[in-house]
Amino acid sequence: MKLSSPQKLKDIVGIIGATFDGDPDHIVTGLNEIHMVESGDLVFVDHPKYYDKALQSKATTVLLNKKVECPTGKALIFTDDPFSAYNKLVEHFHPRVYSSAPISPNAKIGKNTLIMPGVYVGDNVTIGDNCKIHPNVVIYNDCVIGNNVTVQAGCVIGSDAFYYKKRETHFEKMISCGRVVIEDNVELGGNCVIDKGVSGDTIIGEGTIFDNLVHIAHDVQLGKMCLIAGQVAIAGATKVGNRVTMWGQVGVTSGVTIGDGAILQAQCGVAKSLEGGKSYFGSPAGESREKMKEMAMVRRIPDILEKLR
Repeated sequence: MKLSSPQKLKDIVGIIGATFDGDPDHIVTGLNEIHMVESGDLVFVDHPKYYDKALQSKATTVLLNKKVECPTGKALIFTDDPFSAYNKLVEHFHPRVYSSAPISPNAKIGKNTLIMPGVYVGDNVTIGDNCKIHPNVVIYNDCVIGNNVTVQAGCVIGSDAFYYKKRETHFEKMISCGRVVIEDNVELGGNCVIDKGVSGDTIIGEGTIFDNLVHIAHDVQLGKMCLIAGQVAIAGATKVGNRVTMWGQVGVTSGVTIGDGAILQAQCGVAKSLEGGKSYFGSPAGESREKMKEMAMVRRIPDILEKLR
């Protein structure tokens, strides 16, 4: 999330009541999670496993719970609870306000776009030309929908990220301040759900088609001309290339990359990144021919054991 105006380090620290190491006039231009950071961004880290990744990232301000040496050109902010402090900054710079009107007065809707009964369109939503938004669709704040997009009944676009920190007595929710961006010529089947980015954008590429009951999690970047069948679920911060096909009930773990032109057969379980241009099958997913050979070998085990008796 880019801030509406650059902020000085001393002012950021004042909002959350923390200490810091760096130039008090050091500039912060955005708030972002580790997967999406750019120069000028502030990122938080609260686990030793990710300290080095955060400190070596493009982020120029790091909010953390351990005092370490400040890298050249960066600033550090120290607090016992970076997760809650980051949430406080998001609430300060991006307060959540929801329109009570079915279609927000400040939503922008293009020419020849049909909005059917029961649709909710939130604040600062942009919908392009020649779109069809079917009944009972919900489009939350700040989402961007291109031209010639069809959204079938019951879809939810821009729901909050499934991102929580476990506390002693409850789960604390990460406040989502990102968007969903749907490019031109996309079609979403009924009852699909696309979560907004935690701080950046969840992107559905041009010409991509969804069947019913597809779930796309926060910060996923889905390429152009993909074909996604029913009950597919793609976890957060996954990158999917162009012209990828996923058949029914494929499940993809977070943070992996799937290359251009990959084909994932039904019920694939994707636990690691996959090369493009290949067909995959099984859980964990592997190249289809190899997986079929494995299955054939497994079927021979009873006969082999019988011969060994």
